[in-house]
Amino acid sequence: MSSDAETEVVDLARDLIRIDTTNTGETATSAGERAAAEYVAGKLDEVGIAAEIYESEPGRATVVARLEGANRDRGGLVLHGHLDVVPANADDWAVDPFSGELRDGYLWGRGAVDMKDMDAMILAVVRRWARAGIKPPRDITLAFFADEEAGSTHGAHWMVDHHPEWFEGCTEAVSEVGGFSLSVTDDLRLYLVETAEKGIEWLKLTATGKAGHGSFTHEDNAITTLSEAVSRIGRHRFPIVLTDSVRRFLEEASDALGIELNPDEPEQVIAKLGPIARIIGATLRNTANPTMLDAGYKVNVIPGSATAAIDGRVLPGQEQEFLQTIRELAGPDVKVEPTMEQIPLETTFDGDLVDAMADALRHEDPGARAVPYMLSGGTDGKALSRLGIRCFGFAPLRLPADLDFASLFHGVDERVPVDGLQFGVRVLDRFLSRS
Repeated sequence: MSSDAETEVVDLARDLIRIDTTNTGETATSAGERAAAEYVAGKLDEVGIAAEIYESEPGRATVVARLEGANRDRGGLVLHGHLDVVPANADDWAVDPFSGELRDGYLWGRGAVDMKDMDAMILAVVRRWARAGIKPPRDITLAFFADEEAGSTHGAHWMVDHHPEWFEGCTEAVSEVGGFSLSVTDDLRLYLVETAEKGIEWLKLTATGKAGHGSFTHEDNAITTLSEAVSRIGRHRFPIVLTDSVRRFLEEASDALGIELNPDEPEQVIAKLGPIARIIGATLRNTANPTMLDAGYKVNVIPGSATAAIDGRVLPGQEQEFLQTIRELAGPDVKVEPTMEQIPLETTFDGDLVDAMADALRHEDPGARAVPYMLSGGTDGKALSRLGIRCFGFAPLRLPADLDFASLFHGVDERVPVDGLQFGVRVLDRFLSRS
């Protein structure tokens, strides 16, 4: 592959990081994705790839384009990323989070791994193809979505609802969070390909009581009732349920590590995985974390109601059981209402697409072994899955063995190794050329 694409990917990623696309969860306080969308559309148009920009709300922009494949009879592939990023407090960072600074072999900035690195890889590969007159094996729909960081309402879900024609005929999709390496030895690296992700179950808890003066004895206090419910939920530990993707990952990891897997105590394997254990550990069971509390307006007034927010993440097939458990823990005096529900996903780790991933990784890294895993969070794949599209996470990166990659997602000093970006372009180019 041309070294020009490997050089260009760094410049593309730097440019994207320098465009503030902070998503606060509310359009009124978000930077919006329009400027980044225009940048991406311009880079595609520059090489003759016609791009369209759609806005779900003013400033909330998504870019789509289509590459015609050599075999029009095959099902199409969606290659997608998102343009928005979570907020960053500059005072906490060693660099300006929107500077795109190059330092110590890394590209620094908000979005460097989530996920303007992959956006740049996609652009670098398809721009090279366009300049060289290369057609992919099958049709590819390119999509750079808005609003992934707040549930995809103004991005992928909106596009699926309002412009599903862009994804017509597509059978598979590839995006974040997968394809990154986990070093086992100097000669062996597991590359985690996302084949599953937990569902989202955001809940609002409401307790009501009798309002009154803070100096009185008060048995019917909404804050007390809610606090007890929140404590029970926050301290509850859901049982282990090994889905196919998690079990397969644990089997592969235990084999690579040379230790025996006890399915009843999978934490013994996970404990050997280093920082990535936080992501894998969260896929063993459902989780429910209290994240917000709201009650009262004055210290000497007992409020008549109190609310809390719960961030629930649910394994495939566990949705009803999860809600039933939460309602039991909350108790009869607390109302439980879903505020966002998005389905969990799981597909099998097989087929030509998976073979092409594994081959591309091995070609660039002879010590690579591709393995499936489940993401504890969620992606835009949830929207595309509504169209029957099979979704994978494959944004290839070869990482230094000592890098705490998991902490970089939404973390301070987010950064990606420059040579990892260039590795990713080479892998992505070969993978897409054979997919």
